[in-house]
Amino acid sequence: MRNPLAVAVVQPVWAGPDVLANAERHAHAIEKAEARVLVFPELSLTGYDLDAQPLAVDDRRLRPITEACRSTGAVALVGAPVRDADGREYIATLAVTGEGTTVAYRKTYLHGPESDRFTPGEEPVVLTVDGWRLGLAVRYDAAVPQHAADTAALGIDAYVASAVYGPGPDSRARRDAHMRERALAHDMWVVLATAAGASGSFAGTSGGSGVWAPDGAVVAQADPEAGRTVACTIPTPA
Repeated sequence: MRNPLAVAVVQPVWAGPDVLANAERHAHAIEKAEARVLVFPELSLTGYDLDAQPLAVDDRRLRPITEACRSTGAVALVGAPVRDADGREYIATLAVTGEGTTVAYRKTYLHGPESDRFTPGEEPVVLTVDGWRLGLAVRYDAAVPQHAADTAALGIDAYVASAVYGPGPDSRARRDAHMRERALAHDMWVVLATAAGASGSFAGTSGGSGVWAPDGAVVAQADPEAGRTVACTIPTPA
């Protein structure tokens, strides 16, 4: 039988375009959280900057995160632009462990000017951690019901999204409605890490990272301030 899964959603204080400084802040959050899986916002290592340079999985600036994961036994899901060997670029979720970094997921549903540079990912992805099947999403993916449906069809325990939602009550309402609807539609846990404070071209964002139960109820949720981490333990299914 699987053990319960300790997850944390992190709203790091953006350090500007300095990838190493952002990685160090990610590492500090990992070391403090006492979670098995930590989820960071969309493009968390660069901020939401559509002109940011792509990161390679062996980039030395990722070492603080790798070391923090090694010392804690955590898996960190962080956001960055990446470039594949064929030259195509993606908005990606990187999975970092104590062993190194892999590109875990490429954003499928691009939004607005993202399509001017980036290529959409081609298929839903499941990341397995300790027997838990985590379906991955990046921002606008979670706003498209078909993405959650296609991902849930792979047999997942939780839908895990990294995002940036703008400031203001309308954005906050959309954020919570999207997560609640995905949970209810597929009877699954939903985990969201979204930016708070400034992030790249966003002078302000909504925060409100959280965890939603399969019945749509909010189990844990951060306030709008940057620098917050909220943890939750997902129980083993009966």
